[in-house]
Amino acid sequence: MSPAVSRRLKQYQIDFVEQDSFFTEQWTLYPNDKPTSVMVVFSGIWLDDGRMGMQCEVVDQSANEPDNIRSAEALLHTDVMITLYSIEGNLLYMNPAARKAAISSQHAFSDIFVNSADYENVMTAVQGNGEHRLVARAFTGVGARWYDISVKRCADAVTGNPAVLITAIDVSELKVARDKARYLADRDQLTGSYNRTYIQQHFETLTSAQSGKCALLYFDVDKFKKINDELGHEMGDIVLKQLASRARKLIRSEDLLARLGGDEFVILLHEVPSSEVLAHKVNDLQRSFGQPIRHAATHVNVTVSIGVTTFEPQETEFDTVLRNADIALYISKQGGRDQATFFNDELGAIDKERRLIETEIKRGIEENEFVLYYQPRVDLRSGKTVSVEALVRWMHPDQGLIMPDKFIPICEETGMIEDLGELVLKMGCRQALEWARNGVDIGVSINISPRQFLGNRLIDALKEFARTPDFPQRKVELEITENVLFGDHRQIAEKLQDIAELGYKIAIDDFGTGYSNLSYISRFPLNCIKIDKSFVSQLPESGPIIQLILTLAKQVGATAVAEGVETQAEYDWLFSEGCDQVQGYYFSRPVPLQDLQPSLANCRIPLS
Repeated sequence: MSPAVSRRLKQYQIDFVEQDSFFTEQWTLYPNDKPTSVMVVFSGIWLDDGRMGMQCEVVDQSANEPDNIRSAEALLHTDVMITLYSIEGNLLYMNPAARKAAISSQHAFSDIFVNSADYENVMTAVQGNGEHRLVARAFTGVGARWYDISVKRCADAVTGNPAVLITAIDVSELKVARDKARYLADRDQLTGSYNRTYIQQHFETLTSAQSGKCALLYFDVDKFKKINDELGHEMGDIVLKQLASRARKLIRSEDLLARLGGDEFVILLHEVPSSEVLAHKVNDLQRSFGQPIRHAATHVNVTVSIGVTTFEPQETEFDTVLRNADIALYISKQGGRDQATFFNDELGAIDKERRLIETEIKRGIEENEFVLYYQPRVDLRSGKTVSVEALVRWMHPDQGLIMPDKFIPICEETGMIEDLGELVLKMGCRQALEWARNGVDIGVSINISPRQFLGNRLIDALKEFARTPDFPQRKVELEITENVLFGDHRQIAEKLQDIAELGYKIAIDDFGTGYSNLSYISRFPLNCIKIDKSFVSQLPESGPIIQLILTLAKQVGATAVAEGVETQAEYDWLFSEGCDQVQGYYFSRPVPLQDLQPSLANCRIPLS
């Protein structure tokens, strides 16, 4: 007999031992190798030697039609649990998969739900529109499990009375993996604090229930780059983790700590009763932060600058609050560091200086002061550079090279990101064209901001390049962030389809940090999924999440690229798990065009 049949019969034997019962099911038998669909009554019989035997009585052979035969086979062998209950919740039928998982062979519908409210919601929906679907914890023979349950009102085929048909799939492993992915997406992996995405997306919810003033503390580590350069990044990470731990000990459970990135943190304090209480809290934090941080034989004295602003929750948006705190932080830095500054109206003059910087950026775009650096992307199997990511830098006439973290946020705040993005797109496409005409087989990946992607100018620019003779569209890949997929799915799908039809490739950048619904990822014409560096840096703990993403990439036919690879151990793990491509400091930092040429000629990495 087949393994499935053997498992079913053993389950029947267990059921008969536990209680005196019988089952009627449609089975397919094979007399003389001819499939015959029959209704069989199974009942238990105690044998003289104490073993449990089973009598199988054929009661009906009228269902011997091809569709019925296949239907019976499907019900027998499927792992999907199918159960029929009367409208009152009494058990009428279980297929073998459901019988194997059930808490008992005689239970009521309401007995399976861990949370009784789930049962009540299901029955309310069934009485209303006749169907319902939910993911809920259910009691099983091996303990509580997560089930994806579909419920439909129907009629019992035997009696014609109202009934409820249940189909269930055990999704416990997927649920745990997705919960962990969501946790990792909301959290900064180094410090365990919330991340910028979380506080930005949930700020209104976090503050809407507050009745009094709230406060936002924006702080960073003074001369943190020096700590990294002189003591190493490991010590820098320890400093950040220690500061986060100290902050958590001094705030209430209802308050929130988030790491915005680098050495920048914010603390959201709910319902601050008075300015005196707030000042006292800030002083406590400064004293705690100022204590030496020790690790092994190393200790480092750290100082922190803080910007503080208070606000009425119902009247202020996150960007405004953060901007005010940022202005106050800037004053703390300018005042010599290791101090806290409280925002007030007089500090609005700082905003004027920020607008001056905005003017500088605008001039820089118009005067073509921005240049591209390139970071190689390496094929894990061949060790060759197969693509490069184009990354923008600002070559300021007076200040020299300025990194993107200094101007990209301002561009995003002001809307200039679309102009800058269009300039970067042009430079990247021109470079791809030059390489193609010179016989260099290399792809170019270009970042597209959410605003640029959703704007009206992107498709026109891509069409213009596509009309250029010899232009290699398939060598140009457009990287969009996962958050872009949050909006109108139809509009996004249409935009992505337009890009794909023009011949360009599409990649999702920083995958795993957002809230993408895995079920609709497959609907988009994606060529590449880039695993966010935060997951790579947390290997091997984040291994199951990366494996899930690698499987997803394979299912949708996309190239899987791991970002932020910095160590041999990370490289070896990704190689063993079948990741397609990698990029990071382990291979090369972003470099100007002239320094990239040797990589294009020969960039072979020894395979493990």
